[in-house]
Amino acid sequence: MIYLINDYSLGAHPQIMKALSDTNLIHSAGYGKDPYCDEAKELIKARLGRSDVDIHFLMGGTQVNLTAMSAFLRPHHAIIAADSAHICVHETGAIEATGHKVISCPSPDGKIQPSQIEEAYLLHKDEHMVKPKLVYISNTTEVGTVYNKDELQALRSMCDKYGLYLYADGARLGCALTAPGCSLTLEDMAQLTDAFYIGGTKNGALFGEALVITRPELMEDFRYHIKQRGGMMAKGRLLGIQFGELFRDNLYFDLARHANGTAVLLKNGLMGGGYEFLVDSPTNQLFPILPNMVVDHLRQQVAFEDWQAAGDRASVIRLVTSWGTDEEEVMEFLRYL
Repeated sequence: MIYLINDYSLGAHPQIMKALSDTNLIHSAGYGKDPYCDEAKELIKARLGRSDVDIHFLMGGTQVNLTAMSAFLRPHHAIIAADSAHICVHETGAIEATGHKVISCPSPDGKIQPSQIEEAYLLHKDEHMVKPKLVYISNTTEVGTVYNKDELQALRSMCDKYGLYLYADGARLGCALTAPGCSLTLEDMAQLTDAFYIGGTKNGALFGEALVITRPELMEDFRYHIKQRGGMMAKGRLLGIQFGELFRDNLYFDLARHANGTAVLLKNGLMGGGYEFLVDSPTNQLFPILPNMVVDHLRQQVAFEDWQAAGDRASVIRLVTSWGTDEEEVMEFLRYL
């Protein structure tokens, strides 16, 4: 089989596995109070150019999202997000289960517009309705598109206008920041959002995400929220060790750049065959539109995700490259196609 179904079907990058193995028989404190987590936090802070942020390591993206948003918001607060946002379609109502309504806005390219934020805020005008308080975005989006710096600054300005928090899901943040032509940096993320997370699970780690809280008022007692939501690992060092390896040098960005590079090769091959795409994604998620008979043929040798119908005789599928995808796999896919 050719695996293009997601970017986490492999285990972890060998450098990370080696670090986990090398530290396996070393005793350390629990619950993230170990030297490995401390070192990883300092490495990330150095990359952000800020020492005044709070960093917490958790196991998965849904856990980060529900823990952060339930901690940041009061019971009557709501969240504004694109209708394709992960919290809307892939988290089993986890956010709503914490008591917070998600106000979804239509977005064919996965990105939310400042005007949509303003419209949603003004529609909820009194105490008979929920009060919008947080804007959720993901970078990359669920369809592989990317926010540039100007777009993020525009969202920040609109949030400031109405006193809203800006939160970014960074499950694939590495691919966003290394996308061709991307004007956004990790430092910009720390300056323009109130909180965001750096995804490890989908970028070479065995598991784990690093939540960065930049707004002081959101930092208080956050470890209590992690514990209450079941997110505090006794062996928290396993998270610190992995993020230490990802950020000690350029591994985090190198792995994301590789995933994007193999996606470019795949995209060019599909375009050369005359195929069109649902959206123009510059990152490692591609959404080609293929005849159903071709999709059925691919299913025999390729692991991919069915996305949506495109009329009666065609479908959109999702193809995803990863840090572990090599060029020969891409060429094998194209030959089979």
